[in-house]
Amino acid sequence: MPRLRRKRTAPAPQQPDDRMHALMNEYLEWIAVQNYTPATIVTFRVSIDYFLDWCRERGLDDVVEITRPVLERYQRSLYHYRKRNGEPLTFRSQNTRLRPLKGWFRWLARQNYLLHNPASELMLPRLENRLPKHVLNVEEAEAVLRQPNVTTAEGLRDRALLEMLYATGMRRMELAALRIYDIDRERGTVMIRQGKGRKDRHIPGGERALAWLGKYIAEARPELLAGTDDGTVFLNNFGEPFELWQVTHLVGDYVRKAQVGKTGSCHLFRHTVATLMLENGADVRVIQELLGHASLDTTQLYTRVSINLLKQVYAATHPGANLHRPAAMKARDAEAAAELMAALEAEREADDV
Repeated sequence: MPRLRRKRTAPAPQQPDDRMHALMNEYLEWIAVQNYTPATIVTFRVSIDYFLDWCRERGLDDVVEITRPVLERYQRSLYHYRKRNGEPLTFRSQNTRLRPLKGWFRWLARQNYLLHNPASELMLPRLENRLPKHVLNVEEAEAVLRQPNVTTAEGLRDRALLEMLYATGMRRMELAALRIYDIDRERGTVMIRQGKGRKDRHIPGGERALAWLGKYIAEARPELLAGTDDGTVFLNNFGEPFELWQVTHLVGDYVRKAQVGKTGSCHLFRHTVATLMLENGADVRVIQELLGHASLDTTQLYTRVSINLLKQVYAATHPGANLHRPAAMKARDAEAAAELMAALEAEREADDV
């Protein structure tokens, strides 16, 4: 069973008592009032802090000294920056550090702390449209699910946790925030409260996952519980709600232990759920609702992952895909082609009106 250690938390660094940090704190308070999530506020704080440290090293200690050329110099420094392992920052990481600056300087200009917004014309790096690095097939997913030792309270918890990830594709933060009253075993549903974008959604839980979850709640959770019970479903080895990093380490350790030749953690299951459902004929809009995507653009990433589905459609529809095409398939092709032509003709007539 993977070990869950308490994370050593270093004391928060003392921020310099300067004008730029004061304005940053004022801006973060303002976005909190606008109902931005705590996670977003933390991301903004970290990103702006990186920039302020860079400015301090160059003797820039007031926002009025920040010009567009200064911001472009900072952007170039991010491009040339190398991490401890020698790798550069990805363009997505660079984008994450720059985007909060655009919002901050826009707010500074609106509040008349600046006469104009120096970040208004700052071009953010274009993001790569990358496919998931790994996706599990059914056998590999089942191999990971079999890893926990369900004769122990911790192992039973871990099996239920993995089953929920595999059944629902929910995000790590949604899993950690799950409450007992969010589970409806009679209806077979799970309520995701305030997911990404502060949106609630109901999703199916899956019979097997809900059965493991019920067994965990009845038998193992009381043994793990320590102190006040706030209703959080999954408790760590100290009887407390999981921190996000603990969920990542726990799931990642089981993936490695399964020796499926692939790496990943919670998002590996999220990618797997979307891809397997798509290969089995699920509509992309159904997957969008299940995963809680705000836009179909995000969900449609998985249409590119599903090479098996692509091969099946190709084999069934491309004239040169097979040496011998059954007569029944040719008849279906002709019928489908006729329907397609009729639909196109109807569209043409509508355009001519």
